[in-house]
Parts: sequence; C-alpha cells; structure tokens
Amino acid sequence: MCPAMNTMRGVGVFPCNVVRVRRQCSRIHHHSSSFHNNNNGRTMRKCFVVRNSSSKLDDGDDDAEADVIVIGSGIGGLSCAAMLARYEQDVVLLESHDVAGGAAHSFDVKGYKFDSGPSLFSGLQSRGPQANPLAQVLDALGESVPCATYDSWMVYVPEADFLSRIGPTEFLKDLQNYAGPEAVREWQKLLDAVLPMSTAAMALPPLSVRGDFGVLYTAAARYAPSLFNTFFQMGPQAALRSTQLLSPFSQILDSLELKHPFIRNWIDLLSFLLAGVKSDSILSAEMVYMFAEWYKPGGCLEYPLDGAAGIVDALVRGLKKFGGRIYLQSHVEKIVVENERAIGVKLRSGRFIRAKKAVVSNASMWDTLKLLPQEVISKSYSDRINTTRQCESFMHLHLGFDAEGIRSDLGIHHIVVNDWERGVDADQNVVLISVPSVLSPNLAPIGKHVLHAYLPGTEPFELWEGLDRRSAEYKNLKDQRSEIMWKAVERAVGTGFSREKCEVKLVGSPLTHQRFLRRNRGTYGPAMQAGKDTFPGHSTPIPHLYCCGDSTFPGIGVPAVAASGAIVANSLVSVSQHSQLLDAIGI
Repeated sequence: MCPAMNTMRGVGVFPCNVVRVRRQCSRIHHHSSSFHNNNNGRTMRKCFVVRNSSSKLDDGDDDAEADVIVIGSGIGGLSCAAMLARYEQDVVLLESHDVAGGAAHSFDVKGYKFDSGPSLFSGLQSRGPQANPLAQVLDALGESVPCATYDSWMVYVPEADFLSRIGPTEFLKDLQNYAGPEAVREWQKLLDAVLPMSTAAMALPPLSVRGDFGVLYTAAARYAPSLFNTFFQMGPQAALRSTQLLSPFSQILDSLELKHPFIRNWIDLLSFLLAGVKSDSILSAEMVYMFAEWYKPGGCLEYPLDGAAGIVDALVRGLKKFGGRIYLQSHVEKIVVENERAIGVKLRSGRFIRAKKAVVSNASMWDTLKLLPQEVISKSYSDRINTTRQCESFMHLHLGFDAEGIRSDLGIHHIVVNDWERGVDADQNVVLISVPSVLSPNLAPIGKHVLHAYLPGTEPFELWEGLDRRSAEYKNLKDQRSEIMWKAVERAVGTGFSREKCEVKLVGSPLTHQRFLRRNRGTYGPAMQAGKDTFPGHSTPIPHLYCCGDSTFPGIGVPAVAASGAIVANSLVSVSQHSQLLDAIGI
C-alpha cells in the first residue's frame, strides 16, 4: 500500500467557517506551562482559542452508549471516528484535553497561533488512488483545505548554509556547489533507481485496506489489474528492486554502492524527519514515496493557511457532518472488559459509556495498556508492549516577535544540523524551525511573526524524569536544554532578531509531552527497525478492542496515523459498505 505516512507529509486542510470560542482557562495550556512574563519572569497562565470545540460530556446527557467509542482525538482517532460516522455508525469520540487534535493541535497566546507538532507538509491537495492517506480521508468526508505552496527550505549543515529546493534538478545544483560532482553522480543514480519504484509503492490506495480477509476484495482483487500493469510497465530491473520496499532503505543505498558522506548523511536526515529513525531502520517504501513527491517535476511543499489546526478542524467538521459526536474534557479512566471483551469505557467522572460494537484507542500502546484491567492482560501482550523500544521525546520553543527589522526573504522552514559525525538522531544536534506567518500572516498579529523550533524526537526523557515542574532545577534544565534552539533561531532569523524583544516565549519539555499529550515518557512513538520489527496491527488480544495511531501500522506521522484510523473504520463495517465508499470517491 501507499506508505506516504510520515511526520513531514500532511494532507489537505480546509478553511474553517467555525465560530472560535474563547474560554476562560481554569488551567494552563500545555505549552503555556513555561511562558515567561517579561516583566517579572513568573510563569503565566494564558487563555487560548479552542477551535471546533464540543461540549463536555455531562452526567445529564442521554447518550450513554454508541456503536463505537474512540478514545483520543489525535489525527488517527479523528480519522477513525469521522470515517465511522461516514459509514453511518453511531460514534462517540472522547478527548481528555480541552481542544481536539492530540499532538497536532494548535493554541493561541496573545494572538499568536502556534502549531504544537507537525509543521512540514506535502501532498495536501492530492486526490485519487495515489493520494496521501489523509487526503483520501478528507475526500471521503467531503472536506478540503487551501494551502500556501513553496518549493524550498533553508539548510544549515557543516558544509554550508544554502537554500535547498525540491524538484528533479534543483538539488543537483546544490550538490554540485556544496558537495561536488561525485555527490551529484550518486544522487542522480539514486533518483534513477528509486523513482520507477514509486509506482509500485503508490499502486494500492491506502483507503482500500482493512484488517480482515475482506481486504482480498477491497484491495487485492479490486486493484489487481492496475498492480499487474504497474509491474509490467516498470520493467524487470525496477520490478525486482521493488521487492525491497519492505526492507531498510539503507539496503537500496548499499546495493547502489552509494558512499559519498554528504549523500548518506542527507538521506539519514530525510529518514529521521520522516519516521524518527535513520536510513538503516526506515522502510524503503516510505522513502521511495517521499522521493516521488519531492523530486518529481512540479513538486512542491504546502502549508495549510490555518496551520495544523486546519487538519483538525476539517476532520471534526466531517465527523459532525455525518452525525458523529466529540466530547472534550472527557477523560477515559479505564476500558471496561466483561466476559473477556471490551464493552465500553469509564470516565474519570465515574460515568460508564457502553460500546455496542467496539472500543478504539488512539492512545499509544503503553498508555492503552494502562487503561486495561490488569487481570485481562496476558503476559505475552504486556511483555511485547513493555519491551518495544521508544523514540525519545521533544524540546519545543514557541516564539512571538515583531517582524520589524527581520529580513523580508525569511523562509518558512529551516533545518540546522550541527555535527554530522554525531548522527542526526543524537540529542542537541538537529533543530527544526518553522515560521508559518511568512506564508500565512493571519497566524500572528499584524506585523508580527510566529515561530516554532523543536528538537525532533531526540530529547532523552531520563534527564527530566522525576523533576518537579515548579522547581528551580526544572527551570534551569529548560534554560540549558533550550539554548541550542535559541542559537539555531538566531542563526536562521538573522541579526534583526532579539530574544529580549520576543513578546511570547514558551519552552516545552518532555514532561510537557508526558503531562498534556498523555504520552508515555513523552515519547515520539515506537522506534521500529525495518527488517527486524514491524508495527503492530490494529486488533488486540481483547475482542472488540482496537487501536489506531502511531503505535500501529503503518507507523509515525500525520498521514500514517490517518491511514491507521481509516483501516480500523473500514474493518468495522461490511465489505459492501467499504466498497461503496471507494466507488463514491472514485478510487
């Protein structure tokens, strides 16, 4: 199936004709936990905008049951719930936070609208059989999203600082200038080998997949002719190489004898940005799909005009349009199991909600395990989860500042790599920076910029474990560990930038992730190694309990979790209903 499912790839976002509700915040927003007041340096509590908010589930509500209950409103949970509503299932989505979106939600401080997670997207406007999985979900919901398009980002690496452009030829010029002719030769050799493979990687629409034998009809039989033609047209060499799509991408690099240090480092960087692992651990299919998106003629990157919140808004709209219900501030305390099957959930308030057909958890595998009664968990199930290696966590820096004095050609995205030798997965080494107000000025007050810098899944949780968030030790550690981001921002934004003049300064730590995103140890997700590990499927040893999100196939990233949510929804309806949906959206 199409594995275009990674952190860097988003899909379709829509303008929001919704009423934005400003609420008086009785508790701090998760990124405001470290907001510094410039006057007295104290931590401030801030109000923020809740988009597409829904009421809290109260004891007086008369909807104590549903066909399916979905726990968590991350992109995976929203995709699952919205698709189930599209299938005319009675679905209730329960979210512990007071805003939907999970790790992809957005928040507002002083008129600055910040992304909390993913910020680098492509394929947002795609449609049809080869479209990004989230685009296919949005298409099924009748939602779409306008975006600003661009074709480059700034790169700061040990060799040079340069503007890297996507497309089939532009990057070759960068390589010639900064890495030399041998790097150009190897990159062209890689493109010649990989781009033909992309037709195989993209041949099966993600929305056709389901988690039972019905997949033989909705995917295998339905698309067999096109799959056969795809492999026939590829020729024997490319078809043979396509058998490596489920192997580590490094195997393809090795088979092509690509040895130039810059090429190997650059591919490791792309791999890490895609899936949180280097080229020796990422599935070749993911990289092949990314190459097809970025290095084809006319390729472009996209940023939703309402930020990542636009994705969330579109999914919530789709969910509600088809009769689904979402309740915020409705914390699930446990999954209720009777007669060895999941029958519903119990909220922190003590309320029980029955699920007539299934319970779906969009929490991580580790957090889902905590929701289950100990007596129903088999040792093999708990051991598999507890021994799964985790990616590290994040550091975040959210800034709001005056655009006066900032250069007019400031780009939206900047990537800083301090030391190739340490590896792109080393802590305090790679910094990603997004300045979305460059392309979408409505995300900041007039004449201002909004900026999000982060360490992408490289911050060790062990450094933070057990710290009191109110202690001086915690504050000092935040100051120390965020310094690398401040320096990267100063390097990227230039001489017109001043820390002291920032109107908003927010530092998020792994404890921020753990507390407000309810992520075990603040983790980015499972650290699966292609060729050795596989992401779990969506069913569990407990009948009627399913999982979606980044702890399940196909893995980490916005499109990936959207695909996982759709797969679960497909699996909970008949093959006939599934096929009718595929017909309706023309795939």
